[in-house]
Amino acid sequence: MTSLLIIVGMGEGNGLAIARRFAKEGFAIVMIARNQSKLQEYREQLQGSGYEVYDFVADAGDESSLKSAFVSIQEQLGNPDVLVYNAAVPRMENVLSTSFETLVNDFKVNVAGALVAAQAVIPSMQAQGKGTILLTGGGFALYPSPDFASLSIGKAGIRSLANTLATALKSQNIRVGTITICGTVDAADPKYSPDRIAEKYWEFHTIQDSETEVVY
Repeated sequence: MTSLLIIVGMGEGNGLAIARRFAKEGFAIVMIARNQSKLQEYREQLQGSGYEVYDFVADAGDESSLKSAFVSIQEQLGNPDVLVYNAAVPRMENVLSTSFETLVNDFKVNVAGALVAAQAVIPSMQAQGKGTILLTGGGFALYPSPDFASLSIGKAGIRSLANTLATALKSQNIRVGTITICGTVDAADPKYSPDRIAEKYWEFHTIQDSETEVVY
């Protein structure tokens, strides 16, 4: 049976690179994002390389939308072996200007959606007795910026969520981690290229004694 990877927050940087890395190992890829035309573009790129790819439209910040996508995926394709939560709102706005509404709405995407996604796959992973959940973290969790207030709070939240989930699920052989990316993703950067970063996701999945947080 083909292994299944679900990526929430599919994008042209890390998302595509992670998809390619796992697809090379025989995984079928399921992409979730809000933009149908972008998903079609990513699907065509990956299928052009001979990979098995599916896509579902959902908003990571909308609980019912995200839950509905996971129900459809599990009904049509089965249960995932790996979940990657890669959604975030990269808002550049100073903390002194950030409104209550902005902070709450961004938090839904930056953190709450990750909990919804994890809770959607945990029961099947518990039944299988194994699974991997990876959350995309960021350097703002360690070095918060007043000019990226909501994202800094969001990445701190993702870091905490990964740690609490990892502790809660450790005895059930479900591994949870965050890849804390302490740099700007750039294809031309020898360290922070999407392909180099994607390798960290694959390593976490395959190296059983990986730390919960991989700081990169």
